[in-house]
Amino acid sequence: MKDSVSSRRLSVFPLLGSLSVVWVASSILIPYGFPGMGLGWVGLALAALWVTVRSTRSIAQVLRDVEAAPTPAVAAKSGRLAAPKWVHVAWLSLLSVSLFAATSDPAANLSACKSGWTSCERSLLTLAKMTELTLAERARNLSSCGKGLNPCDQWKLTKAAAIAPAVAVYDRNVSNCKAGFDPCDHSRLTRSDASETAVAEQQRRLSDCKAGIKPCDAPTLSELEVAHVARAQRQGAVSNCKNGLPPCDYSELTPTEAREVALAERQRNVSNCRNGWDGCDRSRLDEWEAADVEATVQARNLSDCKDGRDSCDYSLLSRSEAQAMSSAERVRNYAACLNRRGYCDLSRLTPSEAASIPPEVR
Repeated sequence: MKDSVSSRRLSVFPLLGSLSVVWVASSILIPYGFPGMGLGWVGLALAALWVTVRSTRSIAQVLRDVEAAPTPAVAAKSGRLAAPKWVHVAWLSLLSVSLFAATSDPAANLSACKSGWTSCERSLLTLAKMTELTLAERARNLSSCGKGLNPCDQWKLTKAAAIAPAVAVYDRNVSNCKAGFDPCDHSRLTRSDASETAVAEQQRRLSDCKAGIKPCDAPTLSELEVAHVARAQRQGAVSNCKNGLPPCDYSELTPTEAREVALAERQRNVSNCRNGWDGCDRSRLDEWEAADVEATVQARNLSDCKDGRDSCDYSLLSRSEAQAMSSAERVRNYAACLNRRGYCDLSRLTPSEAASIPPEVR
């Protein structure tokens, strides 16, 4: 009798569980663009409802039997009735529906479609979102065609919209040809653009020839251009010698150029010695230059020692500088120990200084 009453009582709950699945599936899936999935869940729930009704008596009969029957005894060990299998099935169904709806974000899907990602699901877009996606794709295609990028579908452009990309492509080709960049299609240039491009190419070859970047093509140069090239190459050779850069052929220098190069080398050596750089040859310094370099080096070393830099060389300090550094360091160390801020070395304190330090610091 108890089992019969329990089964009757529990027969009500499959009906309620089935109705819950119908309501959750319809309210979650269908509004978010999943009509097929939502109807599938609704069909499954209705099927479960039909089986439940066919296999049990009416709800009114079950409720009357429950009210008339005595309350069954509760199991002593577990303290509660074991949940039937259909309860677990219902909860798993609701959980799967909720998780699927949570992971399917319409905004994220629309963003993926606009970006052209493979994760885009066009079938999940509403009519309004499809219109928005179409406009975004049209704008992206127009931008790609105007910049000469792929993919570019010319057939998707209207006659009016195709004008701006065509102008941009032509202007970019002219600019590349004049600057010597690739790609450059000379066959697409007009007569005036081709003439301007030829002038720009000649000027570029002449400039490269003067700088020694590329070998000169003498037959293509006029007499005036040949003279300009010779003068520029001469100036470049002298400049290399002044700056200590190869190639430098001292034998080709005139007396005036040789003096200019010697003066530049001397100044560069003094600068290297003052800054402590490589290439300093102190044997080439005269008396005034040596004194100036020594004073500069001493001042820089004193500054490094005061600031605690690793480049400090205490052996370069004079006696007065070393004493001043020692006194300043003693004052700093005492202040750090007294105020408990900064590095403190108690072993370097005098007896009177140590006595004035608070006991908790010692």
